[in-house]
Amino acid sequence: MGPHHLSMHGVFRLIVTLDGEDIVNCELILTTMFMEAITVNGPEQLGNIQAPKKANYIRVIMLELSRIASHLLWFGSF
Repeated sequence: MGPHHLSMHGVFRLIVTLDGEDIVNCELILTTMFMEAITVNGPEQLGNIQAPKKANYIRVIMLELSRIASHLLWFGSF
């Protein structure tokens, strides 16, 4: 459900229950920036897939760069 402010990317989630076009319930979830890791690790765990160590290193680097970019986005909009 949106739109959301740009600085809320990844840390603000709304779970909305709808009845047609009417909002019946709205649950607010505040998370960390590492929600991206869950969306990647979930299918791997469900499919019992073992990623190579190199892929895990690259994943950590990309998550950290994403975190830095998020902070820079916040700082730039501030």
